[in-house]
Amino acid sequence: MVKCVQMQNLLIHNARCVATLDHVDPACARELPNTSIYIRDHRIAFVGPSADLPADALAADQVIDARRHLVTPGLVNTHHHMYQSLTRAIPAVQNAELFGWLGGLYPIWAGLTPEMVRVSTQVAMAELMLSGCTTSSDHLYIYPNGVRLDDSIAAAHEIGMRFVATRGSMSVGQSQGGLPPDRVVEREDFILKDTQRLIEQYHDTAHGAMVNVAVAPCSPFSVSRDLMRESALLARALGARLHTHLAENDHDLAYSREKFNCTPTQYAQDLGWLGPDVWHAHCVKLDTEGISLFAATRTGVAHCPCSNMRLASGIAPVRRMLDAGVPVGLGVDGCASNDAAHMVNEARQALLLARVGRALQPPEVRTLPSGEQRTFFGCDLGPAEMTPRDALSLATRGGAQVLGRSDIGHIAVGMCADLALFELDTLGFAGGAVHDPVGALMLCSSPQADYTIINGRVVVRQGQLTTLDLGPLVERHNALALQLAGV
Repeated sequence: MVKCVQMQNLLIHNARCVATLDHVDPACARELPNTSIYIRDHRIAFVGPSADLPADALAADQVIDARRHLVTPGLVNTHHHMYQSLTRAIPAVQNAELFGWLGGLYPIWAGLTPEMVRVSTQVAMAELMLSGCTTSSDHLYIYPNGVRLDDSIAAAHEIGMRFVATRGSMSVGQSQGGLPPDRVVEREDFILKDTQRLIEQYHDTAHGAMVNVAVAPCSPFSVSRDLMRESALLARALGARLHTHLAENDHDLAYSREKFNCTPTQYAQDLGWLGPDVWHAHCVKLDTEGISLFAATRTGVAHCPCSNMRLASGIAPVRRMLDAGVPVGLGVDGCASNDAAHMVNEARQALLLARVGRALQPPEVRTLPSGEQRTFFGCDLGPAEMTPRDALSLATRGGAQVLGRSDIGHIAVGMCADLALFELDTLGFAGGAVHDPVGALMLCSSPQADYTIINGRVVVRQGQLTTLDLGPLVERHNALALQLAGV
Protein backbone atom coordinates (compact mmCIF):
# COMPACT_ATOMS: atom_id res chain seq x y z
CA MET A 1 0.00 0.00 0.00
CA VAL A 2 1.37 3.48 -0.87
CA LYS A 3 1.73 5.53 2.32
CA CYS A 4 0.70 9.18 2.69
CA VAL A 5 3.45 11.76 3.02
CA GLN A 6 3.45 13.29 6.52
CA MET A 7 2.70 16.97 6.14
CA GLN A 8 2.75 20.12 8.25
CA ASN A 9 -0.36 22.16 8.97
CA LEU A 10 -1.35 24.78 6.40
CA LEU A 11 -3.46 27.94 6.57
CA ILE A 12 -5.00 29.45 3.43
CA HIS A 13 -5.67 32.90 4.79
CA ASN A 14 -8.49 35.24 3.82
CA ALA A 15 -9.21 34.03 0.27
CA ARG A 16 -11.14 36.50 -1.85
CA CYS A 17 -13.59 33.74 -2.79
CA VAL A 18 -13.97 30.07 -1.85
CA ALA A 19 -16.22 27.97 -4.10
CA THR A 20 -17.15 25.13 -1.75
CA LEU A 21 -19.37 23.02 -4.04
CA ASP A 22 -20.31 21.28 -0.82
CA HIS A 23 -23.67 19.70 -1.61
CA VAL A 24 -25.05 17.15 -4.07
CA ASP A 25 -27.53 19.78 -5.24
CA PRO A 26 -25.63 22.42 -7.27
CA ALA A 27 -28.17 25.03 -6.16
CA CYS A 28 -26.89 24.58 -2.59
CA ALA A 29 -23.22 25.15 -3.40
CA ARG A 30 -21.79 28.19 -1.66
CA GLU A 31 -19.28 30.84 -2.71
CA LEU A 32 -17.80 32.43 0.37
CA PRO A 33 -15.98 35.79 0.30
CA ASN A 34 -13.05 36.62 2.57
CA THR A 35 -12.76 33.07 3.85
CA SER A 36 -9.91 31.10 5.42
CA ILE A 37 -9.25 27.37 5.22
CA TYR A 38 -7.16 25.55 7.80
CA ILE A 39 -5.63 22.17 6.95
CA ARG A 40 -4.53 19.80 9.68
CA ASP A 41 -3.23 16.24 9.16
CA HIS A 42 -4.14 16.04 5.45
CA ARG A 43 -7.75 17.12 6.03
CA ILE A 44 -9.71 20.35 6.05
CA ALA A 45 -10.19 21.31 9.69
CA PHE A 46 -11.86 24.74 9.31
CA VAL A 47 -13.64 26.80 6.62
CA GLY A 48 -14.93 30.22 7.56
CA PRO A 49 -14.14 33.85 8.50
CA SER A 50 -10.61 34.54 9.66
CA ALA A 51 -11.91 35.92 12.95
CA ASP A 52 -13.23 32.46 13.81
CA LEU A 53 -10.03 30.50 13.11
CA PRO A 54 -9.10 27.91 15.75
CA ALA A 55 -6.18 28.89 17.97
CA ASP A 56 -3.70 26.42 16.47
CA ALA A 57 -4.38 27.77 12.96
CA LEU A 58 -2.64 31.02 13.88
CA ALA A 59 0.55 29.04 14.47
CA ALA A 60 0.32 27.01 11.22
CA ASP A 61 3.59 25.78 9.76
CA GLN A 62 2.72 27.30 6.39
CA VAL A 63 0.50 30.27 5.49
CA ILE A 64 -0.69 31.22 2.01
CA ASP A 65 -1.96 34.79 1.66
CA ALA A 66 -5.00 34.21 -0.57
CA ARG A 67 -6.43 37.73 -0.74
CA ARG A 68 -5.94 37.71 -4.52
CA HIS A 69 -7.24 34.19 -5.09
CA LEU A 70 -10.26 32.09 -5.93
CA VAL A 71 -10.11 28.74 -4.13
CA THR A 72 -11.86 25.72 -5.64
CA PRO A 73 -11.87 22.05 -4.79
CA GLY A 74 -9.03 20.23 -6.51
CA LEU A 75 -10.09 19.32 -10.03
CA VAL A 76 -10.75 15.65 -10.79
CA ASN A 77 -9.77 14.00 -14.09
CA THR A 78 -11.75 10.82 -14.75
CA HIS A 79 -10.13 9.54 -17.97
CA HIS A 80 -6.62 9.71 -19.38
CA HIS A 81 -3.96 7.73 -21.25
CA MET A 82 -0.82 9.33 -19.90
CA TYR A 83 1.70 7.39 -21.98
CA GLN A 84 0.23 9.12 -25.03
CA SER A 85 2.04 12.34 -24.07
CA LEU A 86 4.94 10.74 -25.97
CA THR A 87 2.96 10.78 -29.24
CA ARG A 88 1.28 14.17 -29.26
CA ALA A 89 0.71 15.76 -32.66
CA ILE A 90 2.14 12.80 -34.63
CA PRO A 91 1.74 14.10 -38.21
CA ALA A 92 0.40 10.86 -39.71
CA VAL A 93 -2.70 10.85 -37.48
CA GLN A 94 -3.39 14.53 -36.99
CA ASN A 95 -6.42 14.36 -39.27
CA ALA A 96 -7.73 10.88 -38.47
CA GLU A 97 -10.92 9.74 -36.73
CA LEU A 98 -10.76 7.28 -33.81
CA PHE A 99 -10.23 3.95 -35.60
CA GLY A 100 -7.74 5.37 -38.12
CA TRP A 101 -5.97 7.24 -35.34
CA LEU A 102 -5.61 4.05 -33.27
CA GLY A 103 -4.48 2.09 -36.32
CA GLY A 104 -1.70 4.58 -36.91
CA LEU A 105 -0.53 4.68 -33.29
CA TYR A 106 -0.76 1.05 -32.11
CA PRO A 107 2.50 0.13 -33.95
CA ILE A 108 4.29 3.07 -32.32
CA TRP A 109 2.98 2.28 -28.83
CA ALA A 110 4.23 -1.29 -29.24
CA GLY A 111 7.69 0.16 -28.55
CA LEU A 112 6.81 1.48 -25.08
CA THR A 113 9.27 0.70 -22.27
CA PRO A 114 8.90 0.92 -18.48
CA GLU A 115 10.98 4.12 -18.44
CA MET A 116 8.77 5.67 -21.11
CA VAL A 117 5.67 4.93 -19.04
CA ARG A 118 7.18 6.37 -15.86
CA VAL A 119 8.43 9.55 -17.51
CA SER A 120 5.31 10.16 -19.60
CA THR A 121 3.09 9.58 -16.56
CA GLN A 122 4.95 12.28 -14.65
CA VAL A 123 4.84 14.70 -17.58
CA ALA A 124 1.07 14.20 -17.90
CA MET A 125 0.57 14.54 -14.15
CA ALA A 126 2.71 17.68 -13.98
CA GLU A 127 0.57 19.28 -16.67
CA LEU A 128 -2.58 18.33 -14.79
CA MET A 129 -1.32 19.56 -11.43
CA LEU A 130 -0.27 22.89 -12.92
CA SER A 131 -3.88 23.34 -14.07
CA GLY A 132 -5.30 22.68 -10.58
CA CYS A 133 -5.97 18.94 -10.91
CA THR A 134 -5.43 16.94 -7.72
CA THR A 135 -6.89 13.51 -8.58
CA SER A 136 -6.51 11.70 -11.88
CA SER A 137 -7.49 8.38 -13.33
CA ASP A 138 -5.28 6.80 -15.96
CA HIS A 139 -6.20 4.00 -18.37
CA LEU A 140 -3.05 2.05 -19.29
CA TYR A 141 -4.11 -0.79 -21.58
CA ILE A 142 -0.95 -1.67 -23.52
CA TYR A 143 1.93 -3.58 -21.84
CA PRO A 144 4.82 -4.32 -24.22
CA ASN A 145 8.46 -4.83 -23.32
CA GLY A 146 8.00 -5.40 -19.61
CA VAL A 147 5.71 -2.42 -18.97
CA ARG A 148 3.59 -2.82 -15.81
CA LEU A 149 0.95 -0.66 -14.14
CA ASP A 150 3.34 -0.54 -11.19
CA ASP A 151 5.44 1.89 -13.29
CA SER A 152 2.59 4.40 -13.35
CA ILE A 153 1.80 3.97 -9.66
CA ALA A 154 5.43 4.60 -8.70
CA ALA A 155 5.50 7.72 -10.87
CA ALA A 156 2.34 9.07 -9.23
CA HIS A 157 3.72 8.46 -5.75
CA GLU A 158 6.92 10.35 -6.57
CA ILE A 159 5.18 13.40 -8.04
CA GLY A 160 2.42 13.48 -5.40
CA MET A 161 -0.76 12.94 -7.43
CA ARG A 162 -3.85 11.29 -5.97
CA PHE A 163 -4.24 8.44 -8.43
CA VAL A 164 -6.87 6.04 -9.75
CA ALA A 165 -4.76 3.54 -11.68
CA THR A 166 -6.82 1.37 -14.01
CA ARG A 167 -5.47 -1.96 -15.22
CA GLY A 168 -6.45 -1.81 -18.87
CA SER A 169 -6.11 -4.69 -21.30
CA MET A 170 -6.49 -5.79 -24.91
CA SER A 171 -6.98 -9.46 -25.75
CA VAL A 172 -8.60 -9.57 -29.22
CA GLY A 173 -6.19 -8.76 -32.04
CA GLN A 174 -6.76 -8.29 -35.74
CA SER A 175 -6.61 -12.03 -36.48
CA GLN A 176 -9.70 -12.47 -34.28
CA GLY A 177 -11.61 -9.49 -35.67
CA GLY A 178 -10.34 -6.88 -33.22
CA LEU A 179 -8.72 -3.54 -33.98
CA PRO A 180 -5.25 -3.81 -32.36
CA PRO A 181 -2.37 -5.74 -33.93
CA ASP A 182 -1.90 -9.21 -32.46
CA ARG A 183 1.52 -8.31 -31.06
CA VAL A 184 0.07 -5.85 -28.52
CA VAL A 185 -2.63 -8.09 -27.02
CA GLU A 186 -2.28 -10.26 -23.90
CA ARG A 187 -3.58 -13.63 -22.75
CA GLU A 188 -6.79 -13.30 -20.80
CA ASP A 189 -5.70 -15.58 -17.96
CA PHE A 190 -2.62 -13.42 -17.42
CA ILE A 191 -4.68 -10.20 -17.56
CA LEU A 192 -7.00 -11.42 -14.81
CA LYS A 193 -4.15 -12.73 -12.66
CA ASP A 194 -2.17 -9.49 -12.94
CA THR A 195 -5.26 -7.41 -12.27
CA GLN A 196 -5.91 -9.32 -9.06
CA ARG A 197 -2.28 -8.86 -8.01
CA LEU A 198 -2.48 -5.10 -8.51
CA ILE A 199 -5.71 -4.72 -6.56
CA GLU A 200 -4.39 -6.79 -3.69
CA GLN A 201 -1.10 -4.90 -3.63
CA TYR A 202 -2.17 -1.29 -4.14
CA HIS A 203 -5.94 -0.71 -3.91
CA ASP A 204 -6.81 1.39 -0.85
CA THR A 205 -10.43 2.06 0.12
CA ALA A 206 -9.74 4.20 3.21
CA HIS A 207 -10.73 7.86 3.53
CA GLY A 208 -7.99 9.90 1.88
CA ALA A 209 -6.52 7.00 -0.09
CA MET A 210 -3.80 8.13 -2.46
CA VAL A 211 -4.13 5.08 -4.75
CA ASN A 212 -7.17 3.22 -6.04
CA VAL A 213 -6.97 0.44 -8.64
CA ALA A 214 -9.80 -0.19 -11.11
CA VAL A 215 -10.41 -2.97 -13.63
CA ALA A 216 -10.46 -1.64 -17.18
CA PRO A 217 -10.62 -3.84 -20.32
CA CYS A 218 -10.01 -1.38 -23.13
CA SER A 219 -13.08 -1.44 -25.38
CA PRO A 220 -15.63 -3.66 -27.15
CA PHE A 221 -13.35 -3.77 -30.20
CA SER A 222 -10.25 -5.00 -28.39
CA VAL A 223 -11.39 -7.52 -25.73
CA SER A 224 -13.68 -10.54 -25.66
CA ARG A 225 -17.10 -10.77 -24.06
CA ASP A 226 -15.66 -13.42 -21.72
CA LEU A 227 -12.97 -11.04 -20.49
CA MET A 228 -15.57 -8.34 -19.88
CA ARG A 229 -17.70 -10.72 -17.80
CA GLU A 230 -14.78 -12.15 -15.85
CA SER A 231 -13.37 -8.67 -15.21
CA ALA A 232 -16.67 -7.51 -13.73
CA LEU A 233 -16.84 -10.55 -11.47
CA LEU A 234 -13.24 -10.06 -10.34
CA ALA A 235 -13.68 -6.35 -9.61
CA ARG A 236 -16.80 -6.91 -7.54
CA ALA A 237 -15.27 -9.78 -5.62
CA LEU A 238 -12.33 -7.55 -4.65
CA GLY A 239 -14.22 -4.28 -4.12
CA ALA A 240 -12.75 -2.40 -7.10
CA ARG A 241 -14.44 -0.23 -9.73
CA LEU A 242 -14.88 -0.91 -13.46
CA HIS A 243 -13.93 1.30 -16.39
CA THR A 244 -13.88 1.06 -20.20
CA HIS A 245 -14.59 3.02 -23.40
CA LEU A 246 -18.13 2.97 -24.76
CA ALA A 247 -20.07 4.46 -27.68
CA GLU A 248 -17.29 6.85 -28.65
CA ASN A 249 -18.12 7.41 -32.33
CA ASP A 250 -20.15 6.03 -35.23
CA HIS A 251 -17.59 3.33 -36.08
CA ASP A 252 -17.68 2.19 -32.45
CA LEU A 253 -21.48 2.01 -32.67
CA ALA A 254 -21.37 0.12 -35.98
CA TYR A 255 -18.84 -2.38 -34.58
CA SER A 256 -21.17 -3.26 -31.69
CA ARG A 257 -24.11 -3.70 -34.02
CA GLU A 258 -22.16 -5.84 -36.49
CA LYS A 259 -20.25 -8.03 -34.00
CA PHE A 260 -22.75 -8.28 -31.14
CA ASN A 261 -26.09 -7.36 -32.76
CA CYS A 262 -26.84 -4.79 -30.08
CA THR A 263 -26.13 -1.22 -29.03
CA PRO A 264 -23.12 -0.47 -26.82
CA THR A 265 -25.40 0.03 -23.81
CA GLN A 266 -27.12 -3.31 -24.39
CA TYR A 267 -23.67 -4.89 -24.69
CA ALA A 268 -22.65 -3.36 -21.36
CA GLN A 269 -25.89 -4.41 -19.67
CA ASP A 270 -25.57 -8.01 -20.87
CA LEU A 271 -22.03 -8.31 -19.50
CA GLY A 272 -22.66 -6.78 -16.07
CA TRP A 273 -21.11 -3.45 -16.93
CA LEU A 274 -23.81 -1.14 -15.58
CA GLY A 275 -23.97 -0.03 -11.96
CA PRO A 276 -22.77 2.56 -9.45
CA ASP A 277 -19.30 0.94 -9.47
CA VAL A 278 -18.85 1.47 -13.24
CA TRP A 279 -17.84 4.47 -15.31
CA HIS A 280 -17.56 4.58 -19.10
CA ALA A 281 -15.46 7.00 -21.14
CA HIS A 282 -17.00 9.18 -23.87
CA CYS A 283 -20.58 7.88 -24.43
CA VAL A 284 -20.90 10.34 -27.30
CA LYS A 285 -23.42 8.07 -29.03
CA LEU A 286 -25.44 7.14 -25.96
CA ASP A 287 -29.08 6.96 -27.10
CA THR A 288 -32.28 7.60 -25.12
CA GLU A 289 -32.46 3.99 -23.92
CA GLY A 290 -28.82 4.13 -22.91
CA ILE A 291 -29.26 7.33 -20.93
CA SER A 292 -32.23 5.81 -19.10
CA LEU A 293 -30.29 2.65 -18.24
CA PHE A 294 -27.27 4.63 -17.07
CA ALA A 295 -29.49 6.81 -14.88
CA ALA A 296 -31.42 3.88 -13.42
CA THR A 297 -28.22 2.05 -12.51
CA ARG A 298 -26.18 5.16 -11.54
CA THR A 299 -23.53 4.24 -14.10
CA GLY A 300 -20.99 7.05 -14.53
CA VAL A 301 -19.66 8.82 -17.62
CA ALA A 302 -16.26 10.43 -18.23
CA HIS A 303 -17.03 13.29 -20.64
CA CYS A 304 -14.02 14.17 -22.82
CA PRO A 305 -15.01 17.24 -24.90
CA CYS A 306 -11.59 18.18 -26.32
CA SER A 307 -10.81 14.65 -27.47
CA ASN A 308 -14.29 14.25 -28.93
CA MET A 309 -13.77 17.42 -30.96
CA ARG A 310 -10.18 16.54 -31.94
CA LEU A 311 -11.24 13.14 -33.35
CA ALA A 312 -14.56 14.45 -34.75
CA SER A 313 -16.44 11.90 -32.66
CA GLY A 314 -19.39 14.16 -31.94
CA ILE A 315 -21.06 15.98 -29.07
CA ALA A 316 -22.06 13.90 -26.05
CA PRO A 317 -25.60 14.56 -24.74
CA VAL A 318 -24.34 15.76 -21.38
CA ARG A 319 -27.33 17.91 -20.41
CA ARG A 320 -29.71 15.03 -21.11
CA MET A 321 -27.51 12.75 -19.02
CA LEU A 322 -27.39 15.19 -16.11
CA ASP A 323 -31.12 15.87 -16.22
CA ALA A 324 -31.79 12.13 -16.17
CA GLY A 325 -29.53 11.65 -13.14
CA VAL A 326 -26.45 10.12 -14.77
CA PRO A 327 -23.23 10.85 -12.82
CA VAL A 328 -20.91 12.79 -15.17
CA GLY A 329 -17.33 13.94 -14.68
CA LEU A 330 -14.67 15.34 -16.99
CA GLY A 331 -11.72 13.59 -18.61
CA VAL A 332 -8.91 15.11 -20.65
CA ASP A 333 -8.46 11.72 -22.40
CA GLY A 334 -5.17 10.72 -23.96
CA CYS A 335 -2.50 13.32 -24.58
CA ALA A 336 -2.42 12.23 -28.23
CA SER A 337 -6.12 12.81 -28.82
CA ASN A 338 -6.53 16.09 -26.95
CA ASP A 339 -3.37 17.02 -27.15
CA ALA A 340 -3.33 18.76 -23.78
CA ALA A 341 -4.08 18.00 -20.15
CA HIS A 342 -5.44 21.30 -18.81
CA MET A 343 -8.46 20.68 -16.61
CA VAL A 344 -9.73 24.28 -16.50
CA ASN A 345 -9.64 24.40 -20.27
CA GLU A 346 -11.43 21.04 -20.41
CA ALA A 347 -14.23 22.45 -18.27
CA ARG A 348 -14.43 25.55 -20.46
CA GLN A 349 -14.65 23.43 -23.58
CA ALA A 350 -17.38 21.31 -21.99
CA LEU A 351 -19.36 24.49 -21.41
CA LEU A 352 -18.87 25.82 -24.94
CA LEU A 353 -19.44 22.50 -26.70
CA ALA A 354 -22.69 21.86 -24.85
CA ARG A 355 -24.00 25.26 -25.87
CA VAL A 356 -23.12 24.94 -29.53
CA GLY A 357 -24.49 21.39 -29.54
CA ARG A 358 -27.85 22.65 -28.31
CA ALA A 359 -27.79 25.41 -30.91
CA LEU A 360 -27.54 22.79 -33.68
CA GLN A 361 -30.77 21.10 -32.65
CA PRO A 362 -34.15 21.87 -34.33
CA PRO A 363 -36.45 24.61 -33.01
CA GLU A 364 -38.64 23.64 -30.09
CA VAL A 365 -42.18 24.76 -29.22
CA ARG A 366 -42.68 25.36 -25.49
CA THR A 367 -45.68 26.41 -23.45
CA LEU A 368 -44.98 29.42 -21.25
CA PRO A 369 -46.45 29.78 -17.70
CA SER A 370 -49.02 32.12 -19.21
CA GLY A 371 -50.25 29.32 -21.45
CA GLU A 372 -48.83 30.96 -24.57
CA GLN A 373 -46.90 28.71 -26.92
CA ARG A 374 -43.61 30.02 -28.23
CA THR A 375 -41.01 28.68 -30.64
CA PHE A 376 -37.46 28.65 -29.32
CA PHE A 377 -34.48 28.28 -31.61
CA GLY A 378 -31.41 26.37 -30.52
CA CYS A 379 -29.53 29.60 -29.97
CA ASP A 380 -32.23 30.64 -27.47
CA LEU A 381 -31.78 27.48 -25.43
CA GLY A 382 -28.03 26.94 -25.87
CA PRO A 383 -26.73 29.17 -23.04
CA ALA A 384 -28.76 27.28 -20.42
CA GLU A 385 -27.40 23.94 -21.63
CA MET A 386 -24.24 24.44 -19.55
CA THR A 387 -23.50 27.28 -17.11
CA PRO A 388 -20.08 28.16 -15.69
CA ARG A 389 -21.06 26.62 -12.37
CA ASP A 390 -22.29 23.47 -14.10
CA ALA A 391 -18.89 23.16 -15.78
CA LEU A 392 -16.95 23.65 -12.53
CA SER A 393 -19.21 21.09 -10.86
CA LEU A 394 -18.40 18.53 -13.59
CA ALA A 395 -14.68 19.15 -13.01
CA THR A 396 -14.88 18.68 -9.24
CA ARG A 397 -17.89 17.10 -7.52
CA GLY A 398 -18.99 15.28 -10.68
CA GLY A 399 -15.59 13.68 -11.15
CA ALA A 400 -15.43 12.61 -7.51
CA GLN A 401 -18.84 10.97 -7.83
CA VAL A 402 -17.84 9.13 -11.02
CA LEU A 403 -14.71 7.77 -9.32
CA GLY A 404 -16.67 6.70 -6.26
CA ARG A 405 -14.86 9.15 -3.94
CA SER A 406 -16.91 10.86 -1.24
CA ASP A 407 -13.80 12.39 0.36
CA ILE A 408 -12.80 14.73 -2.50
CA GLY A 409 -14.52 17.12 -4.91
CA HIS A 410 -15.83 19.71 -2.47
CA ILE A 411 -14.60 21.90 0.36
CA ALA A 412 -15.87 21.10 3.83
CA VAL A 413 -14.52 20.14 7.22
CA GLY A 414 -13.31 16.53 7.20
CA MET A 415 -12.70 16.38 3.46
CA CYS A 416 -9.30 15.64 1.94
CA ALA A 417 -7.17 18.76 1.67
CA ASP A 418 -7.17 18.88 -2.14
CA LEU A 419 -7.48 22.48 -3.36
CA ALA A 420 -6.66 24.73 -6.30
CA LEU A 421 -5.96 28.45 -5.98
CA PHE A 422 -6.24 30.75 -8.99
CA GLU A 423 -4.89 34.30 -8.89
CA LEU A 424 -7.63 36.74 -9.91
CA ASP A 425 -5.69 40.00 -10.46
CA THR A 426 -4.23 38.93 -13.79
CA LEU A 427 -4.46 40.12 -17.37
CA GLY A 428 -6.60 37.15 -18.40
CA PHE A 429 -9.20 37.93 -15.71
CA ALA A 430 -9.12 41.73 -16.04
CA GLY A 431 -12.68 43.05 -16.10
CA GLY A 432 -14.06 39.57 -15.34
CA ALA A 433 -13.08 38.39 -11.87
CA VAL A 434 -14.20 41.71 -10.37
CA HIS A 435 -17.75 40.76 -11.39
CA ASP A 436 -17.76 37.00 -10.83
CA PRO A 437 -14.63 34.97 -9.96
CA VAL A 438 -16.22 31.59 -10.75
CA GLY A 439 -17.72 32.83 -14.00
CA ALA A 440 -14.38 34.33 -15.00
CA LEU A 441 -12.53 31.06 -14.30
CA MET A 442 -14.78 29.20 -16.75
CA LEU A 443 -15.32 31.91 -19.38
CA CYS A 444 -12.05 33.84 -19.58
CA SER A 445 -8.69 32.58 -20.78
CA SER A 446 -8.00 29.32 -18.95
CA PRO A 447 -5.29 29.98 -16.33
CA GLN A 448 -2.70 27.82 -14.69
CA ALA A 449 -3.15 27.32 -10.96
CA ASP A 450 -1.09 29.58 -8.72
CA TYR A 451 -1.21 26.93 -5.99
CA THR A 452 -2.27 23.28 -6.08
CA ILE A 453 -2.58 21.37 -2.81
CA ILE A 454 -2.90 17.57 -2.69
CA ASN A 455 -3.48 15.81 0.62
CA GLY A 456 -2.37 18.97 2.43
CA ARG A 457 0.89 19.15 0.48
CA VAL A 458 1.66 22.18 -1.73
CA VAL A 459 2.66 20.57 -5.03
CA VAL A 460 2.39 23.78 -7.08
CA ARG A 461 3.55 27.03 -5.50
CA GLN A 462 3.27 30.35 -7.34
CA GLY A 463 2.81 28.48 -10.60
CA GLN A 464 5.84 26.21 -10.17
CA LEU A 465 5.85 22.46 -9.55
CA THR A 466 7.50 21.72 -6.20
CA THR A 467 7.82 17.92 -6.23
CA LEU A 468 9.99 17.36 -9.32
CA ASP A 469 12.42 19.36 -11.45
CA LEU A 470 10.51 19.88 -14.69
CA GLY A 471 13.47 20.85 -16.87
CA PRO A 472 15.29 17.49 -16.88
CA LEU A 473 11.94 15.63 -16.90
CA VAL A 474 10.77 17.36 -20.09
CA GLU A 475 14.20 16.96 -21.71
CA ARG A 476 14.20 13.21 -21.07
CA HIS A 477 10.55 12.93 -22.15
CA ASN A 478 11.30 14.58 -25.50
CA ALA A 479 14.24 12.27 -26.12
CA LEU A 480 12.06 9.24 -25.37
CA ALA A 481 9.32 10.58 -27.63
CA LEU A 482 11.75 10.70 -30.56
CA GLN A 483 13.05 7.25 -29.71
CA LEU A 484 9.54 5.79 -29.58
CA ALA A 485 8.56 7.33 -32.92
CA GLY A 486 11.74 6.04 -34.51
CA VAL A 487 13.04 9.50 -35.40
